[in-house]
Amino acid sequence: MYKKNALQGLAGLALATLLSLTGTRAQAQTFCVFDPLGTGGDYYSMFQDYQLAAKRWGVNIDLKVYPDDLQLDEAFKSGQCDMASMIGHHARLYNAFTGTLDAPSVIENYSEEREAMNLIASPKATKYMVSGGYEVVGVIPAGAAYPFVNDRRINSFLHATGKKVGVMEWDKTQTVMAEHFNVTPVPLPLIGLGPAFNTGKVDVIVVPVALYKALELNKGIGTTGGVIRRPLFCLTMQLVAHTGKFPPDFGQKSREYMNGQTDHALGIIHNLESGLDSHMWIYATRNNIEEWNTSMRSLLGKLMAQNFYDPRMVSILRRIRCKTDSNEPECAPTAEQRAEGYK
Repeated sequence: MYKKNALQGLAGLALATLLSLTGTRAQAQTFCVFDPLGTGGDYYSMFQDYQLAAKRWGVNIDLKVYPDDLQLDEAFKSGQCDMASMIGHHARLYNAFTGTLDAPSVIENYSEEREAMNLIASPKATKYMVSGGYEVVGVIPAGAAYPFVNDRRINSFLHATGKKVGVMEWDKTQTVMAEHFNVTPVPLPLIGLGPAFNTGKVDVIVVPVALYKALELNKGIGTTGGVIRRPLFCLTMQLVAHTGKFPPDFGQKSREYMNGQTDHALGIIHNLESGLDSHMWIYATRNNIEEWNTSMRSLLGKLMAQNFYDPRMVSILRRIRCKTDSNEPECAPTAEQRAEGYK
């Protein structure tokens, strides 16, 4: 009788433990999604599909949308969100390695960005994904950020001297950028860039074409403005999670899933850019392009000197770029390398 009761007791304890563990796993984690258009936006829709994918990994996720990126950041820092989606400029504050993807001139076209996404999803990169209690569990392209101007005579950022430029108020790199180009920075929240441009508070903002219709930027462009076809940087949307909030293999599964969405995201970006009225684009001359490239490399050097970006990622992206176009000035071997027979 004693053995029978003891066995029944152990069985009951095991069942209670199992139920407890099952309940813990079933408890939904909160994923805070940044989408300027709220629940009607493309990012919220995309992450509804992500929510379904996570169920297949045994993880339940509740989505909570934030149209304001600063409110999302505060909620994430305070622990109200177990994970959050944010633009790469914000993600840099949690992981400089992946945040460097959004640095100026490190990625110059979508082909290079595609290779960079493969890199992030590789298991070899896992050790770089965790930093200071946070893990980047996914990255996806959000589009090249172009200067939108209210005057077509501003055909390059190099010709915007003295103009008022909207910059994200929390991002110190944009202050350095403004100083570099001798423009007047007007600090604004991300959601305030569109209204400021449309009402003439600023002459220039730098955003992806994906926001053209959402922010009604045609109002700011009017009949005299346009979009300079030389992006300052390529934006990403990054998923950042508090470490320890998810199963150990969740991060890698999530990064691979997000990488699987990259071609779809790039296709949408391409269609949006192709769909912009051709007369909106402002093209620079060949001489201006060379001057622009030199200036952008100089800007990156200033930002690197102030430790805003991770030199390891810059080096990796340089190798990707040089593989694509070995004629880039930065791809030329140094005098020391030439002396050693470098090819």
